[in-house]
Amino acid sequence: MLNSLFKILLFLVIVAALSMGATYLMDAQDRVIGNVMITLAGVEYTFSPIQAVMALIVLTIAIWFTLKVLSFVVALLKFINGDETAVSRYFFRNRERKGYQAISEGLLAIASGDASDAMAKAKKAESYLQKPALTNLLAAQAAEMAGDKAKAAHVYKSLLQDPTTKFVGLRGLLKQKLDDGNTEVALKLAEKAYELKPRHGETQDILLQLQAKSHDWTGARKTLAAKLKSGSVPRDVHKRRDAVLALSQAKDILDSENSIEAREAAIEANKLSPDLVPAACLAAQRYIDDAKPKLAARVIKKAWQSQPHPDLAATFSQIEPNETPQERLKRFGMLAKVNPNHSETRLMMAELNLAAEDFPGARRALGDAIEHDPDARVLTIMAAIERGEGADDAVVRGWLAKTLTARRGPSWVCDKCNTVHQDWTPVCDHCDAFDTLAWRVPPSASVATTTGLEMLPLLMGTPTDTNVPASASNVEDADVIDDVDQNQTAN
Repeated sequence: MLNSLFKILLFLVIVAALSMGATYLMDAQDRVIGNVMITLAGVEYTFSPIQAVMALIVLTIAIWFTLKVLSFVVALLKFINGDETAVSRYFFRNRERKGYQAISEGLLAIASGDASDAMAKAKKAESYLQKPALTNLLAAQAAEMAGDKAKAAHVYKSLLQDPTTKFVGLRGLLKQKLDDGNTEVALKLAEKAYELKPRHGETQDILLQLQAKSHDWTGARKTLAAKLKSGSVPRDVHKRRDAVLALSQAKDILDSENSIEAREAAIEANKLSPDLVPAACLAAQRYIDDAKPKLAARVIKKAWQSQPHPDLAATFSQIEPNETPQERLKRFGMLAKVNPNHSETRLMMAELNLAAEDFPGARRALGDAIEHDPDARVLTIMAAIERGEGADDAVVRGWLAKTLTARRGPSWVCDKCNTVHQDWTPVCDHCDAFDTLAWRVPPSASVATTTGLEMLPLLMGTPTDTNVPASASNVEDADVIDDVDQNQTAN
């Protein structure tokens, strides 16, 4: 409203100024105040003031018309030389300028969070430009911001019609399905987007994550190899993640009772990343099954040097499952020498001494762990030592009571969302991130998962099965896939 009023006032001021100027020139001519004289090629031309103004206006119009003719000639020459849109661009230049201005304003509206204004600018840009491939994307983003997912999906599907915008449409639909948790359809869309742009980093990451979640380990390893080839992942990271995928593949093969392939896959995973604890445990277990205890011990020692872990100790105990506690304590001494100063090594030796009923030895093995922020596992071991040495029940209960408020030991924690996992998995159960689980102390609010129970196989000599089958949900959404397939066939 204010804008229209301002334009009306401005128009009235201009008309009044022109009227006053014309009146002044008429009066000046009547008073013969002076004339304008121009000499051109030796000829003098005399103009009255009003004639001079009219001549100036005519000259300005002539120059403007000449420039327009010259620009049209240039456009015509470009058309003759093969530029098919040169003439049309010449006639619609003003509309094109307004259309691109509307797109710019629409992008600013999206950045500022004004969905309704962005939608209006998208419609305005489409009316000026008639380029759906350019304006539909703006409309889709505005629709998503406004919460109209159906309209956004409709616009993304329309982008599939044009080969130049098909990838954009696929990417938009893919993000919608990911937000909805429809991983089955998202995987198919990611595969089609990857076919169009195999070097696109974001598409590679999404496809790798979805393939890992759906246990397509072969496809995931191919995608990971493509990431290495395109330079989007460092070689050392590729080697580690390839080991994770090989390990996951080995576990699935093991579940299908194909022992030969499981052995090969487990050993391959361990060779790719010897410090990957689950891979080392699985490879060592395969060597134990093949009656190759020395190779199993070598694998465990190599992994223990990089990352001491209760699962490694449990697997190491299975090499000689029938040995006495004293024999086990002696054999584990060789493993302790690999990384003697690590806290896990001290805890392992303390528990082995407990099993051998050497309570002073268990206390010595703990060292100063009880003095430097002890965790629940250390306190539990101290309670067992006090019980073994004949301390009063009040002393034992005192140590156990401290475990209720003590920090918990390390667990498999996702580096992305800090979710604690009971067992290692290649994909986080909470955020679906790939290869983000690390063996570390969880945040203080997390639930305890390590209190010494993991060492029962070591103490008792009984194997445990740490394989937990993953569950998957099947989601149906054939319409989107059919639309993509039909457009791909048409194109």
